Amino acid sequence: MPTEYIADEYDIIVVGAGHAGCEAALAAARKGHKTLIVTVDMSNIAFMPCNPSIGGPAGPAKGHLVREIDALGGEMGRNIDKTQIQVRMLNTTKGPAVHSLRAQADKYEYQMEMTKVLQNQDNLAVKQMIVDRLVVEDGKVKGVVGQTGATYLAKAVILATGTYLKGRVIIGEYAEDCGPNGQRSAKLLSGNMAELGLKILRFKTGTPARVDKRTVDFSKMSRQDGDENLFFSFLTEESNNNEMQPCWLTYTNETTHKIIRDNLNRSPLFSGFIEGTGPRYCPSIEDKIVRFSDKSQHQLFVEPEGLNTQEMYVQGFLVQFTGRSTVTDDSYNSRFRKSRNDASGLCYRV
Repeated sequence: MPTEYIADEYDIIVVGAGHAGCEAALAAARKGHKTLIVTVDMSNIAFMPCNPSIGGPAGPAKGHLVREIDALGGEMGRNIDKTQIQVRMLNTTKGPAVHSLRAQADKYEYQMEMTKVLQNQDNLAVKQMIVDRLVVEDGKVKGVVGQTGATYLAKAVILATGTYLKGRVIIGEYAEDCGPNGQRSAKLLSGNMAELGLKILRFKTGTPARVDKRTVDFSKMSRQDGDENLFFSFLTEESNNNEMQPCWLTYTNETTHKIIRDNLNRSPLFSGFIEGTGPRYCPSIEDKIVRFSDKSQHQLFVEPEGLNTQEMYVQGFLVQFTGRSTVTDDSYNSRFRKSRNDASGLCYRV
């Protein structure tokens, strides 16, 4: 065990630098509190390892919540306005109460811009470290202890750890203890919280394989252009200088469904290999095909991950198995093998 030592003292410590952690740390620092935010990796600040989008009607970043955060002085709205490569108002055929603004971000630009904001914020220190346990005295949290033994004391600690607590990545029949996008996970903190009497549950999320833009037949898809002059932040007055990108709509078909049904025995979702509760807004494709077996097709949106990458995100095609006759062999960075084009325009391996 590393020797523990007092490294510094703060008013507030925020553990985790995803969307929630960034907003918590900035809010505290802007209120004049001496604040520390810690992250597993500095390149992870505000990094979106799944779909690089903000807003929309579903998921953890609903459009109206982003605007509420902006009204309270938050940063998400301003940051997505600076880094968006498409913006669109959804649900416009319905009443205005359910209209929902959604923007596709340049994944890497969004992360870099938010990092810049945090690192230049007064009263805010940004450090890379894994927190192993909380310092608790007389039933009160007093700080955190890092993996190296460095101890930071504080009057309050905010946990915004996301998917890093005892993280486990499952790729078909393969599993590895790590965080998203191949990052390290915090292996001890959740155990420490359980020892302190907190109830710990395991949740799951997922991400589809990415496709190489150069292998996609866009002629079989419907082009989805964005809208002009729409912003999340009340402070944004003009569009950024990014070249706006289209998204593309396509559908699965019976060929797709047969491949998936023939390989359900290899799906960790159906074999019991995956434990935990998944989000309602992000079911896997095999779950949709089993639960809605009467449907002959399901929507897929093919969306760019950034201006300087060929990676495209396939929204609606989260798949949780792998192998010779399936569509993916890496949950974060794989490409669909180009050996056959189906009516969706996506390339997959058979």
